Amino acid sequence: MMSVFDSMDEELKNTDVLNLVIVGFLKWGRFDDALKLLDEMLEPDSCYPPNTNTAGIVFSSILKKNWSGRRVTDEEICNLVTSFSEHGVSPKSFGFWFTQIIKRFCRNREFDKAWVVLHEGIKSGSDVEVASCNALLTGLAHSHDFARMNLLMKEMKENGIKPNIVTYGITINQLSKLRRVDEALEVLEQMRGGEVGVEPDVVIYNTVINGLCKVGRQDEGLKLMEKMRLEKKCQPNMITYNCLIDGFCKAGEIDKGNELFEHMSKEGVEINVVTLNTLVDGMCKHGRVSSAMELFNNIREKGVKGNAVTYTVLITAFCNVNNIDRAMKLFDEMQENGCSSDAVVYYSLISGLCQAGRMDDATFVVSRMKEAGFCLDVVSYNILIGGFCRKNKLDKAAEMLKDMETAGVKPDRVTYNTLLSFFCSNGDFKHAHKVMKKMIGDGLTPNVVTYGAMIQAYCTSNNIDAAMKIYTDMSSSSKVPPNTVIYNMLIDSLCKNDGLEVALTLMDDMKEKAVRPNSNTYNALFKGLRQRKMLEKALEFMDQMTEQACNPDYVTMEILTEWLSEVGEIEKLRKFVQGYQVSASTM
Repeated sequence: MMSVFDSMDEELKNTDVLNLVIVGFLKWGRFDDALKLLDEMLEPDSCYPPNTNTAGIVFSSILKKNWSGRRVTDEEICNLVTSFSEHGVSPKSFGFWFTQIIKRFCRNREFDKAWVVLHEGIKSGSDVEVASCNALLTGLAHSHDFARMNLLMKEMKENGIKPNIVTYGITINQLSKLRRVDEALEVLEQMRGGEVGVEPDVVIYNTVINGLCKVGRQDEGLKLMEKMRLEKKCQPNMITYNCLIDGFCKAGEIDKGNELFEHMSKEGVEINVVTLNTLVDGMCKHGRVSSAMELFNNIREKGVKGNAVTYTVLITAFCNVNNIDRAMKLFDEMQENGCSSDAVVYYSLISGLCQAGRMDDATFVVSRMKEAGFCLDVVSYNILIGGFCRKNKLDKAAEMLKDMETAGVKPDRVTYNTLLSFFCSNGDFKHAHKVMKKMIGDGLTPNVVTYGAMIQAYCTSNNIDAAMKIYTDMSSSSKVPPNTVIYNMLIDSLCKNDGLEVALTLMDDMKEKAVRPNSNTYNALFKGLRQRKMLEKALEFMDQMTEQACNPDYVTMEILTEWLSEVGEIEKLRKFVQGYQVSASTM
């Protein structure tokens, strides 16, 4: 192609002919050849300098979606824009492609390059279109660069580039997303007052209303909708109502959401599945599951069908209130209606069925879940293993554990603690210790739940020495400090088995380690002290309860009422209840 050009008569050679050569190179995807020729045209002393057609040919080829040549980098495009500008080819002459260049840079998060290119256009003195500025504003908004957004808006005004509805929409949308709602309202008021020469449309109003609802200012959003009604061109639509209903439902004002829903129906505003889902979700989250189901049935009669989100919310809600039969019925209905279930539905059903002890149904749902292409996560495996353990079906729990490992899901602390608790509750300490050993071997440090299960099991079987050994290990070699629950188990068991002195030393340990006793701790001690007739020590602990603002419960009152009545010290109980000191050491 170049050889043909070189053999041409000098009088016939010109920029337009070279443009045709470039067209040929680009048509065949030979960008490097085209670039080489362009470099020659862009030389300071070139006989054939580029013109506006050259720029249009190059950019229209390399920016189109079906460009077949090698990938042209953003750096190369930026350099081309600069080079064309230096040869007097204004970016304005790129036409539609000027805006596309800026959009491309912003898409690739090359905001500095987009800024440079736009300002090449402004500096050239050509009339830059507002669409190009909007493209850069959108990119800057995504990067939260408000400083440059404000600067660009100022430069647009200085250079006579008049912002349009899209310009203000970008600004208001970003302010609302960043919860800078007062600033968004300020821009809206400027538009409403005619200060900027652009009237707000329904999209602008909806953006601000949504922003207000997102920050819990739904009442202001409602007032703004009333102002909106005064605009003949801006009547509230489905999106307006959906934003407000969502805002009121999230704030727990379900009745207000219902009221807006009824207004929609009266005004003939279309109701869609988003409206339905918003109300159903709000009702379910605030315990009004029956109302949500009633609404679902009513809206279905009006021709609005629920989708996967609707069913997921309802199924999860019914599982949470232990109405598993209703949840299963909705699951079947969901499948019949062709709504594709997501993993959340299966997880909710598996959890609900396991809590209800319906392990056969849970296993069935697991099989359906796998058929649908979903995998169980570690939480679901743990729920299933726990369910089988509660049903005393260790073989099934073992199957789940094997399935878990086959699926590449690593057991976590909850998995091991569930199995360890099962063996402990059945007095099988041999297997419990094996589980703990395997847990440590897998790099998981036993936690307070692990030790608590072991201590509880030893205390239940009256093996206090073994329980105290684990407590000693926790306090010395382990990095897991005992908590109030651990101390309560040990103190209760010691007091029941004539180990009051050791129990009292544990109380000292609690004080030293800043572990706060609760009413259960003191109740166990009061029972042990009563058996040993150690009234003065009990009175000291009563004072300690008062000092620590540990309120007595009904068990405390029952123990002390019987004991103090028996020894003629009921007046001290009255003072204790009133918050006064009662022991001899404090009187």
